[in-house]
Amino acid sequence: MLEDLKPHIAELRSRLIKIVVVYFVFFIIAFVFWKDIFAWMSAPLMEALQLEKNSKIIFTGLAEPFFTAVKISLFAGFFFSLPFILYQIWAFISPGLYEHEKKLILPFVFWGTIMFVIGAAFAYYVVFPVGFKVLVTFGGKQFTAMPRISEYVSFFGKLMLGFGIAFEMPVVTYFLAKLGLVTDQTLKDFSRYAVVVIFIMAAVLTPPDLFSQIAMATPLLILYGVSILIAKIVNPEKKEEKN
Repeated sequence: MLEDLKPHIAELRSRLIKIVVVYFVFFIIAFVFWKDIFAWMSAPLMEALQLEKNSKIIFTGLAEPFFTAVKISLFAGFFFSLPFILYQIWAFISPGLYEHEKKLILPFVFWGTIMFVIGAAFAYYVVFPVGFKVLVTFGGKQFTAMPRISEYVSFFGKLMLGFGIAFEMPVVTYFLAKLGLVTDQTLKDFSRYAVVVIFIMAAVLTPPDLFSQIAMATPLLILYGVSILIAKIVNPEKKEEKN
């Protein structure tokens, strides 16, 4: 049995090496331009900080700016290498699929990337402007907002990745339905548990504040409804299956 697994292990190792190499290249490129990337990342926060007098971004450790630059580069490297990562994941599992199923690789990579970008854009342009203003002004005149750059970058990256991954739900549903693994009725039957899972995911993928969790859980619930509709179109449950 171990001999049978060796080719698969070798294939997995080969694709992981390719992913690491491509990711490292984008990491280096991002590290060169980390200041420009940080300016884009910090724009929603800077806008919110203008509402409070004397508020600004700070750092408290001598090495904090350097490690912040590394964090930014890691985040940007993953973001730009995502299409290649998705391609490698699909290429690894494709040998076990039928010929017509293998043709789904390009749509999988394309729509997987598009939905990730839409999720990240939703966080950046919808959630962040409102959320940061609420969080910065929450204490009123009792506090002065001076967020640390390292904490903010971690907060930003976690939310962006969380929303990007969450918005992959319709894509995953489409391909599972296309492969005949799920139907609309399957998702409907699981809906009561899905609500619980969604709120758990929102708690895990976002920082521990109520606004962020609700901001992620709400579109996830909507996307779950969209996923049911997608499954109904792609692979609806047949009447004989119901009987």
